[in-house]
Amino acid sequence: MNQSFLRIIRSGTAVLVLATGSGLAFADSENAHIAIENPAELSKEEALRHYKSLNRRMARGYAAAQLDLILNYQSWPLFNDAPYISATHGQRFVNSYANRMAHNYATLQEGEELPMGSVLAKDSMTVTDEGRIHPGAMFIMEKLANGVNPDTADWRYIMVLPDGSVFGDTLGDRAGEVAYCHVCHEQVADRDYTFYVPEEYRKSE
Repeated sequence: MNQSFLRIIRSGTAVLVLATGSGLAFADSENAHIAIENPAELSKEEALRHYKSLNRRMARGYAAAQLDLILNYQSWPLFNDAPYISATHGQRFVNSYANRMAHNYATLQEGEELPMGSVLAKDSMTVTDEGRIHPGAMFIMEKLANGVNPDTADWRYIMVLPDGSVFGDTLGDRAGEVAYCHVCHEQVADRDYTFYVPEEYRKSE
């Protein structure tokens, strides 16, 4: 993380972001992700080019978290044809990966579920209209065995910062910091609590 651009200060459950330039908004645990105020408008080609310039750096950063469940995630099936802005992930450009256990992620119908062991991973990058380009957080969902965590419909949510720090884990430290993840995903309870790639960014079969 570029410390000249971004500094994170935590006080209790609050998270304050101070930036030397404009483009970032204040957020706390009640307001979900730290939002980008001015994301760039990029073509698919531009978004892909930026991602390719960062993807190795991003993989190294997330690997520092030492989470086996995202090991070599960039070799997993990728469901979008270019990074796309996700309003629910702080206006960052994201990619939607899923491990091979989540074989029915793309075709999930109402009332169907993903199998235990399915892992969905969204890596992200910040691109502002001022030309600032930085790795963002990774957002992870892991499908647990039935009854392990009824409060989250047996999904585990983890947020990993670009330097490998675990911001929160619903089954571990700072669980409260990512509790809002499931609140958001309740909107798609009929799709086993999983959002899917916007239609215009879906990979063709």
